[in-house]
Amino acid sequence: MENLSEEQSWELLGGSVLGRLAVCVDGQPDVFPINIYVANEKILFRTAEGTKLAELAVNDRAVIEVDAFTSRIGWSVVAKGRARTLVDSAEIEAADRTPLNPWIPAVRTTYVEIAVDEITGRRFVFGPEPDHEIR
Repeated sequence: MENLSEEQSWELLGGSVLGRLAVCVDGQPDVFPINIYVANEKILFRTAEGTKLAELAVNDRAVIEVDAFTSRIGWSVVAKGRARTLVDSAEIEAADRTPLNPWIPAVRTTYVEIAVDEITGRRFVFGPEPDHEIR
């Protein structure tokens, strides 16, 4: 396993279009697959009214995880930050101009932006498990 630099982590996150949003309210975690767009150390996604927005209204701390792998190597990036719903018309118009495309067709009219305050990444090389030392 190799720990990635912040720069490497941002590069991999920025090249991702699908991630997992993790939130936690009253000790109950939730994870949602979402389409993302990354720019200026912020993550943007679109959603409809429902669980994601309700939970982020209670606790604005959010985690986004993205990853990729082949049969030989893989990587994972985790970004933590504070989420907010875009309400300013200029911000919404700017968000409308991003290449944020839905994974499945649905009406999602609310943009959420996560201002990232911590990002980490790891790269893995897959192979057989090492021998365990018996004592």
